[in-house]
Amino acid sequence: MKPVSVLIPVLLFLPLYNVAFPNKSPEYIVSHQDQYKKFGLLRWEDGKDHPLPQDFADMQGWKELAQKVDKEYSRLSKTGNTMVLCDNYGQTGAINYYSKAGVTAMSFHADYINWIDVSRKYKNVIRIKDAPEAGKELKESGSFFEVARLTDSITNPYARERGTAIFSLQGAKIDINKRIQDEITEVKNEWK
Repeated sequence: MKPVSVLIPVLLFLPLYNVAFPNKSPEYIVSHQDQYKKFGLLRWEDGKDHPLPQDFADMQGWKELAQKVDKEYSRLSKTGNTMVLCDNYGQTGAINYYSKAGVTAMSFHADYINWIDVSRKYKNVIRIKDAPEAGKELKESGSFFEVARLTDSITNPYARERGTAIFSLQGAKIDINKRIQDEITEVKNEWK
């Protein structure tokens, strides 16, 4: 009886292992969508089917984002204190986890707002913006810096955040720390 009780979970697990775990490449999943569709794994929170499962698509582009931020951070950190400010906790966590340059990304999103370090005097900002909002960034923040430019974006075709932009904002003309602190206060007041 004991061998049977061990064998049943194993037999039930095997069919799920092939489709419910991110152990296949994006290309494989895209070319074998039928087996994922029958379990509803391609349906996202918007109620539509997509080429990859949502949680797997979320992970695509994380390493790419961190590598591109590392590259810009290495260039900017020579000229002054540089803050990496992201739109959401996923971008922030991805950079903090995958960074090879020791970057500590920050965000006003979720609990990351409580970890923003305003004790350092920032002169540069690497701003990570979601694709739909990216077009506004230079208009909104560009005038506060001597140099403001789009440096790169997530290009992975399977990434849910494809198009997420990386902006390089250099040589602050204003007190960045005060502006960040004001934003922290505003966001926390909205939570009340």
